[in-house]
Amino acid sequence: MDQQTLAPMLDHTVLGPETTIDDVEHVLDAAIEYGMNVCIPPCYVAEAAEYAPETTIATVVGFPHGQNAPTTKQQEAVVAWKAGADEVDMVINIGRLKSGADDAVESEIAEVVAAVPIPVKVIIETPLLTDEEKHRACSAVQSADAAMVKTATGFADSSGYEGTTGGATVADVELMSAYLPVKASGGIGSYEDAIAMIEAGAERIGASSGVSIVTGAPE
Repeated sequence: MDQQTLAPMLDHTVLGPETTIDDVEHVLDAAIEYGMNVCIPPCYVAEAAEYAPETTIATVVGFPHGQNAPTTKQQEAVVAWKAGADEVDMVINIGRLKSGADDAVESEIAEVVAAVPIPVKVIIETPLLTDEEKHRACSAVQSADAAMVKTATGFADSSGYEGTTGGATVADVELMSAYLPVKASGGIGSYEDAIAMIEAGAERIGASSGVSIVTGAPE
C-alpha cells in the first residue's frame, strides 16, 4: 500500500496527559504534510479546527476509562462537535459490560450517536475483555448504530491493569470486523504493524507514530 492510499486511513494521535497546544499543532502540521487525520484532546478541538480547517479532526469522549455518566458523554460529544470535531471516539463503560448490563452499554452509545451528526467510533478496550465480552461489546456498538468499533485507548497497559498488553491485535481486529468497520489503535508503531491490522480487516489506524507509519510505506 502506497503513502497516498495509506495516509487517509491514519489518525495521527496525541492524547497524553501532558499534551500541549504546541504538541497538537505539531501533529496537525504532520497531518497536513502527509494527508492524515488527527485524534487530539477535546480541549484543543476549537484551536485545531481553526489552525487546520481542511484536516479531519477526531477527539475523545469518556476518555480513557469510560466511567463518565451517560449524559456527560453525550454533552462531551455535543461540545466537541460544536467546537469543530469531525468525529468522536467514545469509550464504553467497561464495568457495565463486565457486569452484564449490555442494555445500559448500548443505550449510552445510542444516546451519543443520536446527539451528534458526525461519526461515532466506540472504543471497547479489548485488552481488558474476554472474547465473549468483545462479541457482546461489538454487538452493542452495532445495535446502537455507531459508525465504527475501535480496539483500545492505548492506556490500559500504563494504567495498572495486570496482564494486559494495551494495544490492538490481529485476532481482535478479525473478531470485531464481523460487526462493523474497525479502527485499530494501541501499540501500532510501524508500517508493517499497520498493514497487518489492515489485512485483518481494519479500515482506520490510530497511532502516535503516524509519520513513521506513512513514511514506511512505498511512495
